[in-house]
This record gives sequence, structure tokens and C-alpha cells, in this order.
Amino acid sequence: MTQPVAAGPPEERPGGGPADARDAARKRRIPMPDEVLEAVEQAEPDTDPEPGLHPDHDPSDYGDLGTADRPGEEGNEIGGAAHSAPGNLMRSSAIMAAGTVVSRATGFVRTIVLAAALGTQLLGDAYQTANMVPFAVYDLLIGGLLASVFVPFLVKRNKRDADGGAATEQRLFTVILLVLAVITIAAIALAEWLIRIYAGEFTAPQHEAATLLARFLLGQIFFIGASGIASAMLNSRNRFGAPMWAPVLNNLVIIGVGVMFLVITGPGTTPGSVTGGQLTLLGLGTTGGQVLQALVLVWALFAAGFRWRPRLDLRGSGLGEAVRTAAWMMLYVGVAQAGLLVTTNVATRAGVRAAQEGDAAGGAGITAYQYASMLFQLPYAIIAVSVITALLPRMSAHVADGRKDLVRSDFSRGLRLSAVLIVPLSVAMIVFAVPFCVLIYANGSTSAEDAGAIGRILMVFAAMLIPFTMFQLQMRVYYALGDTRTPSLIALPAEAAHAALAVTLLMTAPPRLVVVLLPVAYGTYYIVGSVLAWRGLRRRINGLDGRRILRTLALLYAAAVPSAVFGVAMVASFGLVSGTVLPSLLAMVTGGTVGALIFILVAKRLGVTEVTTFLEMVRSRLLRR
Repeated sequence: MTQPVAAGPPEERPGGGPADARDAARKRRIPMPDEVLEAVEQAEPDTDPEPGLHPDHDPSDYGDLGTADRPGEEGNEIGGAAHSAPGNLMRSSAIMAAGTVVSRATGFVRTIVLAAALGTQLLGDAYQTANMVPFAVYDLLIGGLLASVFVPFLVKRNKRDADGGAATEQRLFTVILLVLAVITIAAIALAEWLIRIYAGEFTAPQHEAATLLARFLLGQIFFIGASGIASAMLNSRNRFGAPMWAPVLNNLVIIGVGVMFLVITGPGTTPGSVTGGQLTLLGLGTTGGQVLQALVLVWALFAAGFRWRPRLDLRGSGLGEAVRTAAWMMLYVGVAQAGLLVTTNVATRAGVRAAQEGDAAGGAGITAYQYASMLFQLPYAIIAVSVITALLPRMSAHVADGRKDLVRSDFSRGLRLSAVLIVPLSVAMIVFAVPFCVLIYANGSTSAEDAGAIGRILMVFAAMLIPFTMFQLQMRVYYALGDTRTPSLIALPAEAAHAALAVTLLMTAPPRLVVVLLPVAYGTYYIVGSVLAWRGLRRRINGLDGRRILRTLALLYAAAVPSAVFGVAMVASFGLVSGTVLPSLLAMVTGGTVGALIFILVAKRLGVTEVTTFLEMVRSRLLRR
């Protein structure tokens, strides 16, 4: 058996670590997130040393859970199956970056195809709910453990054990597969009740369709988990290509299934008109994509030298202790999944009620909500995750040195650097959400009105992007401190606020407006969570550079106002042109291009140093080509 490669410092690891990626980037003159952070750092005055910081636990004992609230094929951006065993190697090579881009692109096409095939009304909600349940069950029962403790545990044993962690791998692989098999069988048996839990007001045809789909889709649990453990073991061997590219195959299979369903059924299929055979095609096809992904990853693992020899001699293996350390992390996952349960119930009930009132144009349910949510998190996925990847090892090193000032500075720079791109993008999303969603979603079973409803949900979501990003960065400060207890305690009142507002919307707002306003409840979680996390970290590290952060955010939003006004004018002007595709495209291209230039000019005029520093760095790189 080929022994795993021990995980050493990033610069020493074979297979392309951060140092290799930085060297390659410098050769291509492309600034990386850590280089931009260093450039911003150099442009600011040095801080006075503030010692006395002590970690609660070793941060390397815990993995990153990602956002922990979005189960589905698109997954979380840091946690889950794609979580790299040495966490700071995420996206550290060209093949990984390319795999991420292609996976995101094919995932986007998958969503467009499913929207055209199933629509965003009752049948779309039935499929969306049935396909969300296996990911939610997996994340709650085993996915959180895998991301938070099993991956770091595996990496440490690979480094410390005389056999390179081989025995630990055999035990972990065996136990996870057995647990997955039990969970999958139990979930399939309880399919009808799981649908009732997540969608209590489905119509009878909807419930029947969702239950039939769930009996197929819940089989994914086993293969999602197999993909996760195989990815973790591949990452521990510094094999990153397969985990990044395998999801592309899954996306392609589902795209093919969606196209076949649309060709067979035609647009406008409803839960009452769809046949059992057509639902079987959807269920088996979707699960088949997950099976293919798992098989590719397991094959890659065996090609890397792993040979499975089942072992259940767990006494003294350390697995029990690893599970016990995950108590607070699992509470955090449980709260996130409780929030998902509330959101799904509110959205599905609102969609059914709107449809029953005959509001075909505004009856958005969980499908429209999820499609908007996917678009909402794209700026975070593209921008903030890269910054987090660069920040985590820096902050962990500063914590180890006891330097409060450096941790505070890194958080401030990370948030301000992310905001340089996230603020104008969030404003652009508000302006162009409706024409963009009409452009990409108004096909097949999704009408222009349905696509417009997705756009209106996205507009409300976009206003919550900065609180969402701030909260995620604050959680990474706690992770760098080795503190998993505080994030879990913060999540409790934050989720209570989210649930209370979501249920209030369902009880008081017109059904057609409930899902449009539901992102406000979602954002409330992050607003309350950010306030509580800010207070805790302010005491812990003597402040969070709040004045500078607030000033930067205020100036960035002010700089975005002229661009927003111009964008609105373009949407209104091109809206006078007949059709849907051409007006939307012209408004976005003209408004987006000119608006970006206006934003840069105004930001420079207002003296937003983060923008000017970033632009100067990009310009110097280009001139050195």
C-alpha cells in the first residue's frame, strides 16, 4: 500500500501548495488574495504590538463547516466534501481553480435546465424539497462530523502514526460506510414522513410526487458520504484534482436528465399530470449523477494506493474522542439545519397558498427561493472564500503568537478587501436582478413572470450580502482562536430571530409576498449573529477596527450610488424595447460596464484607499507582462 504523504508546512508539501500557487501566479502576473492582503497591509501604518491572546483549543483540531446552511449539489464553499484536509490548500493550484470554475459553471447550467424542465411552481417545489432532504439529513447526521473533526483527525494521524495513518483510514472508511448505509435505509423507509416534516402543506399530488422522488433521491445519502470521505482521503494524499472535477460529472448527468424530462413531458407539467415513469426518470437520474461522482472519487482513491480492509476495532483508535470534541460544532450544524427546516416549511406553504389563490405570477415557493439564494451567494463564493482561505492560516499564526493587534488587523483588512468587490456587486444585483433572472430562467416551464419573481427575491437577498460576509469572517476569527463554543451559542438567538420573523411573515403577509420577503428573515440571522459576534470579539481582541470598517463601507456604498442610478436608467430605457432577451442583455451590458467605470472613478475621488491600492496592484501586474 502506498503510504500517504505527510502534511507538512504549506511550502514543503508536494503536489502544489500555496507557495507553488503564489510562484505560478507571480509568473502570470495575477494577484492572489494573500498578495492583495499584503499590499493593503503595506499601505497602512503598523500597529503597536498587543500580546496576551490565548487560543481556547488547538485550531487544527477542527475543520471549517462552510456556511453550513445550504445543502444541495452546489454545496458549501469551504466545508463539506470539498473541504481540503490541509485547509489552507484550498484552491491552491491551477487544476483546482479550473475545476472550481467548471463545476460552478456546469452547476449553473444544471439549475437553468431544471428550471426550464420543472418550473418554479408546485412541481419544481416537490422536486426541490425531495432533493434537499437527503443533503439536509446527511449534513445533520454525519456531514458536519466529517468536515469539522474527521478530516483534521485524519490529517493528524497521517502525520503522527507510524503507519502513516493507514489503520485510522481503514477504521474511518469502514465506520462511515456502515453508518451511511444505516442512515440511508432508515431515511428511505421514512421518506413520506420526511416530506411531511419539510413541507407540511403540500397538495395531495405534490406530496405523492415528492414522496416518490424522495424514495429515489434519499439513496444519495450513502453516495454523498462516500464522496466526502473519499475526497478527504484524497486530499490527505495531496490529490486535489478528482475532488474538484468529479462534481462536474454529476452536473452533466443531471443536465442530461433535465433535458430528457423536458423533451418527454414538454413545458408546463404539474404534479397532477406528471406520471410515475417520468418521476422515476428524475429520481433515478439525479441519484445516478451522485453515484457516478462517488465511483470516480473511490476509483481515484484506489488509484492513489488505498486498499480497503474493513476494520471495526475502534477501542483506542481515538475516533470516540474526536467525536466528543465535535459537540459544539454539531450544535452549530443542528441550528443551521433547524433554520433550513423553518425556511423550507414557510416557503413551501407560501407557494401552495399563492397557487391556491390563483396567483400564478407571484406564487414563488422554495424553488424560486433556492435559485435566488444560489445567485446571492456567488459573490461570496468567488471573492470572500478566497480571502478567507488566505486569512485563516495568517490569523491562526497570529493567535499562536498571542498578537491581538495582528488578528484584529487581518479581520479588518479581509472584510474591507472583500467589500471592495462585494458592495458594488450587491448593488448591481439589486439593480439588474429582475432582467438577469428573466434572461437566464425564462425558458420552458418557467415563465417570464416566474423568472421575475426569482429576481425580486434576489433583490432582497442582495441587501443582506455584507452582513452575511461579515458574519462568515467573524466565525473564522473564532475558528482561528480554537473557539467552537461561542459560534454555537451565538447561533441560538440568531436562529430564534430568523424563525420568529419567518413565521410572522407566513402568518401576516400575503402569500405572494412571503417568499419575496423571506430573505429579510434570513438576513436577520446574520445581522443578529454579527452584532453578538462583534461584541464577543471586541472584548477578546480589544476591538475590531470598527471605525475604519464603517468608514470604508459607507464610502463604498456612496460610490455605488451613481452607478446604481445609471443602471436603473438603463433598465428603464431598454425596457421600452420589445422582447425579453435583448432588452435585458443590453441593459446589463451597458449599465454594468459603464456603471463599473463610474464606481471606480467615484471611489477614487472619495479616497477609498482599498480600491486604489487594489487597482494600483492590478495595473502594476499588467504593466510587468
